[in-house]
Amino acid sequence: MAETVGETLWDVLAAHRANRADATAIVFEGARTDYATLYDRARSAARALAASGIGTGDRFIYLGKNSDTYFELLFAAAMAGAVLTPVGWRLAAAEAAFIIDDAEARLVVVGPEGNVQAAAVRALLGGDPLFLGVEDGSYAAWRDQAGDVAPPAVSPDNVVLQLYTSGTTGHPKGVTLTHRNLLAGKYLPPLASLTWNHWHPDDVALNAMPVAHVGGSNWGLSALVGGATVVILREFDPAAMVRAITAETVTKMFLVPAALRLLLAHPAARTVDYSRLRYVLYGASPIPLDLLRDCVETFGCGMVQQYGMTETTGTVVYLPPDDHAAEGNVRMRSAGLPLPGVEVRIVDAQGVDADPGGTGEILVRSALTTPGYWKRDADTRAAIDADGWLRTGDAGYVDADGYLFIHDRVKDMIITGGENVYPAEVESAIYGHPAVADVAVIGVPDERWGEAVKAIVVARPGHDVSPDLVMAHARARIAAFKCPKSVDFVEQLPRNAAGKILRRELREPYWRSAERRGS
Repeated sequence: MAETVGETLWDVLAAHRANRADATAIVFEGARTDYATLYDRARSAARALAASGIGTGDRFIYLGKNSDTYFELLFAAAMAGAVLTPVGWRLAAAEAAFIIDDAEARLVVVGPEGNVQAAAVRALLGGDPLFLGVEDGSYAAWRDQAGDVAPPAVSPDNVVLQLYTSGTTGHPKGVTLTHRNLLAGKYLPPLASLTWNHWHPDDVALNAMPVAHVGGSNWGLSALVGGATVVILREFDPAAMVRAITAETVTKMFLVPAALRLLLAHPAARTVDYSRLRYVLYGASPIPLDLLRDCVETFGCGMVQQYGMTETTGTVVYLPPDDHAAEGNVRMRSAGLPLPGVEVRIVDAQGVDADPGGTGEILVRSALTTPGYWKRDADTRAAIDADGWLRTGDAGYVDADGYLFIHDRVKDMIITGGENVYPAEVESAIYGHPAVADVAVIGVPDERWGEAVKAIVVARPGHDVSPDLVMAHARARIAAFKCPKSVDFVEQLPRNAAGKILRRELREPYWRSAERRGS
């Protein structure tokens, strides 16, 4: 792994510019960018930000699929003291517009294939902010016309990245991440003992996960901070992944289980030479043991499970390669061990530490924890206590050897294909249908996506309604990946005395025979 070369992301890039100028930093659709060029472009973009009045603490947007421009902008934000906020290309226009408005952004850089989405968003936002396109050349022209501007002083505790995570009861919240957050997981001295976390000059990382999520941003950034090469795909595509692994001799990659399944299902996946592949990191949702065994056998490299969340800058718990075996074992059902420097507690509903081996909510504390949610002080205080303990919203237990097992989801979140979906948001979209009297949304097992969104609907008396009508109604209001893939109808929904829907009772029939439970 690279030695510590600075306390901010810009310090890191400047050090690579001095020491590895000609080394390839990014490969994107055949274009190769070395560290010197990445530095020069990011510096120009930082000057353009300053010339546009975007300085310390100001947010600006990247809207689009993965690209080399995204990481150029992230380092530009680091130099300018600004905050980059990526917006997922799969979001509906209204959802994207909310994030841009909430971030108070005055600039939106539209990435590859984002023009249609951007046009719909602009119509909702009106005259502001300024939109610049990567593919039409307006972004490059804006970037390269700025003159020399003295950069502001940037502290490791300045926010540099803001990622939006869906809320359980309404609009998404902006999770703020500082330079210290983003570098802590890469430079903490105890991490030197974790060989899978080392980056070597000849390492090549494949990044196919969306950069609007902590996994995609953090994985690409990890490779660049480590002075390695990152190969960026616009989006996950099994055929493109097979080609990239072969052409670029990939050594590391991070994928969610649903993507691993699709990759292994590709006809050419079994013919690839994986001899250069040293580690496959995976996470974001449960993985069936059969799939994990298939990965171990096919890739023939170290497998490392990752558990974390946006609020923890990604991984805080890992299952090391030594705990993976083709024949399977108990530990492969766990999330693993806390990273060095990460503390984990299990507490009951009153916040009291659970008995050893007891189940409760998982709390974590480390230098990786967000300083808070953008403009949401009450939510920050509810999530992070005065001693720095973060409530994850997940429940589980720690065994006698210190391995964390995820037992349940406190917040009922559904993870489908690596995307987080919250039932309340989907239920809200469905409730507006005149034929729907009541609705509950759950995650059910899905061989392709890990979990699929299912709506359980109570129809209004005297109204005719079909699954297709319910799904079409939802698609008009929320992103497609959040919409139910199936709809069942019942006479009434199970509720407790307080009127809360008993989701566990609804999920139970679908997960009863599943090897790994999704509740």
